[in-house]
Amino acid sequence: MLTPPRTVVRRDGGLYALERALQRRGFRHVAGADEAGRGACAGPLVAAAAVLPEGRRGEIDELADSKLLTPAARERVYDEVVARALAYAVVVIPAEEVDARGLHVCNLAAMRRALASLTTRPEYVLTDGFGVDGLDVPGLAVWKGDRVAACVAAASVLAKVTRDRIMVELDGRFPGYGFAEHKGYITAEHSAALRERGPCREHRFSYVNVAAVSGRDGQPPRARRPAAGGPDPVLPGRVGGRPDEPMERSGAPGGTVGVALGEQPRPPASVGEDVVMEGGVR
Repeated sequence: MLTPPRTVVRRDGGLYALERALQRRGFRHVAGADEAGRGACAGPLVAAAAVLPEGRRGEIDELADSKLLTPAARERVYDEVVARALAYAVVVIPAEEVDARGLHVCNLAAMRRALASLTTRPEYVLTDGFGVDGLDVPGLAVWKGDRVAACVAAASVLAKVTRDRIMVELDGRFPGYGFAEHKGYITAEHSAALRERGPCREHRFSYVNVAAVSGRDGQPPRARRPAAGGPDPVLPGRVGGRPDEPMERSGAPGGTVGVALGEQPRPPASVGEDVVMEGGVR
């Protein structure tokens, strides 16, 4: 039995080289998956998947890792990806689910759900950084995949633009934190607002920096987020405040959701950029 020839992808082959190599080997529909918001301590985690068409139609001007693009360029690329993609899907995981299930579990589940939601079934999957199990097609985890594979870069733009738009909307509902500027990442301005105001319901209480300013750092992670319903500890002496108000920093026991013990604070991220990974910087 003859061994098929080895496929070589040159480092200088450009953003489309890896997909083109897979397509030459018979994998016509190559999907990319990526996320945004992993390093943020507020707001949702957003994952996206995309399948770009073969040939010139799949080549999008300015397409690159979303973190390397200006906000205006991301919006232009987002529109092009939506217009040209054979299929794309975006999954939004709210902060309370991140607290309940843990960041990495939610990350994998969100990418898996985004890939499963594609209307064009992928024949091969490329993911950024780490593999996603539970898929019924072959796949490859690519280090810095959003800078190496066009379909992963497209997914990164979809996820980033979607999440940034959500954070701008949340800035109107939860004023005073600067969500529209830093998008929920751990900047000096965000940390100062947390110390002054305490966390709001869109913060991730399983993150050590949020737990510390909420007075819940001595609680097990699964008791950090306040229970849904019942009295709302918004301001001293008040009961039943609006859900979009900051919460009083209190040591009272909360709900029963969180993440595993031992989670460490995230390093500071660049303003508005999704650059911090769990346990390090990519």
